[in-house]
Amino acid sequence: MVEAVLFDLDGTFADTAPDLGAALNHVRALRDLPPLPLETIRPQASHGSRGLLKLGLNIDPDTPNYEEVRDAFLQYYENHICDQTRLFPGMSALVAELERHELPWGIVTNKPHRYTVPLMEKLGYAKRAACLVSGDTCARSKPHPMPLLHAAELMGVAPDNCIYLGDDLRDMEAAQAASMIGIVAAYGYIDPIADLAAWPCVGRVPTPFALLRYIQS
Repeated sequence: MVEAVLFDLDGTFADTAPDLGAALNHVRALRDLPPLPLETIRPQASHGSRGLLKLGLNIDPDTPNYEEVRDAFLQYYENHICDQTRLFPGMSALVAELERHELPWGIVTNKPHRYTVPLMEKLGYAKRAACLVSGDTCARSKPHPMPLLHAAELMGVAPDNCIYLGDDLRDMEAAQAASMIGIVAAYGYIDPIADLAAWPCVGRVPTPFALLRYIQS
């Protein structure tokens, strides 16, 4: 029996790619580089600043001045965190249905607390969530199961009675390790070359609202 639903944030609960992409193109502009199209950025939008800076500038933490560039990226993102970010179509209806059935729901993301809470507040869902577990809430982040187990504990439900919806392999690995019902958000930021058949999941949904079939079955 499903007693609670947990969501990844970027690429699952909300379409954050436009604002993350704007931050990446901001730091590209500082280097006199042309903007990247959103279609190029979107598949990497779940991979945080490291993944995006690797995509946009081909730099990593070992690159000289990496911290300076990352700080510029993050500062711009923080100042524009919800300019264009919106819930994915069908997510608000799904959440309303969960609340109608008095099923608690929450967020488990690798996004730092510094950005998770303000974003959820601007979207209008921070106080409606039963829990907001960020990438720095626990000692370990996904794909480790610790954040998911912590969320289940906060909600007072058994992990094996929780669904976790996410759009990345690490989400499904974390769900499997936590003994949760892992469902792939096939509408999210999934790399076209990803082998979804190899992901350890129970199923996939083409839209958020389609998740109801796993709850009502």
